[in-house]
Amino acid sequence: MGTEVGYTGWGDLFYDISPYAWAFVGAGLAIGLSVLGAAWGIFITGSSLLGAAVRAPRIRSKNLISIIFCEAVAIYGVIVSIILQTKIEHPDETDPTALASLKVMQMYAGYSVFWAGVCCGLGNLACGVCVGICGSGCALADAQNESLFVKILVIEIFASALGIFAIIVAIIGSTQAKFTS
Repeated sequence: MGTEVGYTGWGDLFYDISPYAWAFVGAGLAIGLSVLGAAWGIFITGSSLLGAAVRAPRIRSKNLISIIFCEAVAIYGVIVSIILQTKIEHPDETDPTALASLKVMQMYAGYSVFWAGVCCGLGNLACGVCVGICGSGCALADAQNESLFVKILVIEIFASALGIFAIIVAIIGSTQAKFTS
């Protein structure tokens, strides 16, 4: 019988997962959750817009701005995903003495890109739903009273700023990620 210990805790499991896997999953979550948020927001806004347009057909064209705001959330995710992909670099051939420090640096970079992607994805998911709800309210209010459109659109612009904040935090979180020395 050998004296192999195996895994002694969750830290060992996370240590054995490649930092490149963490980085690619983070970039995938950035675009995936952002597109999900955009789709969810478009669904919420679109269904209310079509329902309210039955009563007031004049709102169809000008309330499409809410759909465009939701689509911008998906574009935010695409931009951050591209930025995160450019951070992922193949390591250079190094001497064996520097491998330990390179492994630590790669783990830091992998986790950094992963959490930047999670931050962007979850922030844009929330932003898409928020913009969708505001757009829904904007369409319904505009169908009732034409003077409410601009007032609620301003609130929708503030809701859209959540996605920009998620982008900024993701970019700042990934700035120090370097897979090579």
